[in-house]
Amino acid sequence: MQPKLELLSLDLIARILDEAFQLMQKPGIKVQSAAAREMLIAAGASANGDVVNIPEKIIRKALETTPDEFCLYDRKGQPKVWYGGDAVQFDPGSSGVHILDPDTLEHKTSYTPDLARVVKVAEMLPEYAAQSTAIVCNEVPKTIGDFYRLYVVLMYSQKPIVTGSFSVQNLPIMFDMLGLFAGGRQALADKPQAVFDVCPSPPLIWSDFGANNLIELAKARVPAQLISMPLAGAAAPVTLLGSVVQHAAESLSGIAIHQLANPGAPIVWGGAPAIFDMRHGTTPMGAIETAMIDAAYAQVGKSLNLPTHAYLGASDAKVVDAQAGLESGVTAIIGALAGINMISGAGMLDFLACQSPEKLVVDAEGIGMALRLVAGIQVRTETLATALFEGINFKGDFLKQKVTRDLFSKEQHLPSSVIDRDSIRGWQASGSPDTFARAKTRTRELLAAYEPPCYSPEQERELRTMVENLARKAGMDALPKLG
Repeated sequence: MQPKLELLSLDLIARILDEAFQLMQKPGIKVQSAAAREMLIAAGASANGDVVNIPEKIIRKALETTPDEFCLYDRKGQPKVWYGGDAVQFDPGSSGVHILDPDTLEHKTSYTPDLARVVKVAEMLPEYAAQSTAIVCNEVPKTIGDFYRLYVVLMYSQKPIVTGSFSVQNLPIMFDMLGLFAGGRQALADKPQAVFDVCPSPPLIWSDFGANNLIELAKARVPAQLISMPLAGAAAPVTLLGSVVQHAAESLSGIAIHQLANPGAPIVWGGAPAIFDMRHGTTPMGAIETAMIDAAYAQVGKSLNLPTHAYLGASDAKVVDAQAGLESGVTAIIGALAGINMISGAGMLDFLACQSPEKLVVDAEGIGMALRLVAGIQVRTETLATALFEGINFKGDFLKQKVTRDLFSKEQHLPSSVIDRDSIRGWQASGSPDTFARAKTRTRELLAAYEPPCYSPEQERELRTMVENLARKAGMDALPKLG
């Protein structure tokens, strides 16, 4: 039995959806893409300028064609990530613009070697089912930043990827890059290796490039992941439920655009909402209320039989300290108990601005605990306990039993050396390291043990040549060294 967290009653889910349908008609959704507006109007919507009033029947028809599950594959074509049901998986948070220097604790501008380091660490940790385009490479022109980050990940990882594009022009390039390993565009559609984030703008806006990205992803049948970002109290209603309603309206309107472009294309009900901190004017991703919005909107998505995603497991702390562990661990547990299919955010600090490989290592321990929790308690022996007491004679001799040796590693999640379970004497003898010091050591060990993917020379050469040619067109003489 998988334990679950549900914050909404069925009646409340119905009210959320009803009000979301109302919002899509009044005031409507601002759709800045002419192509998306034309499809919606042809399907029966009305428009006043770029504001489209979308009737419920269009949404209901779109929901009839959305797949309730799909799989992501690794570079070898093996299924690795399952979107659907209550499957729970994690990937690192993405698009950070800073990297935490583990020695000085400064937030430094991130570059290519920093992304390579993050990818290598995530590749070595089984707790991460997928990679992400985790940080921005600031030495690369923004016009090519999206596919360049994907290039770095492909060079260092075999895992499926959570990525995205901030322009329509870069999408086909990224499809071709992934197609090099999948065997072409059609093979990529049959066995997708990445899911692409697509973001509406709060409140109730689909920008030109956001809507057009949805259309192009649908046409290519590459999975799209909706990232609605209501900001409770600022760019969304102050109540948690009000923000969930806004999330539903933005996401449902996106599904309508996506399915009108190509019915049956895979799409994910995801997001990265937050509350607005009235004292500091910040967007705390580690707040319990932020996690509650995530769990609630995921429950709404599940009621519609949609695959789910959320941004959890991040922290607003500036260094890897007790606050970082508290916020990341609590919200990762909430996401796991909510049965969210893909949970992004690990490794991130400072309101998603900063990524840290050392935090990625610490977060993997919390993820391991979360996954153990959702695995639940299982019956592993014929009797629950009585047979295990035979011959014990009131002595604590269970260590001698064969069943103990056979089952302890299944019953217990065994953490890495990042988690201290030694005696105080043993801890002192090892130099009394704190969690961050142990994480630094573990990170160095993972990087030392890392081995790059075994690609064919032709694949690697073709990928590099493709990116080099595009980089030259963007004004770069040569690609940065990968590190």
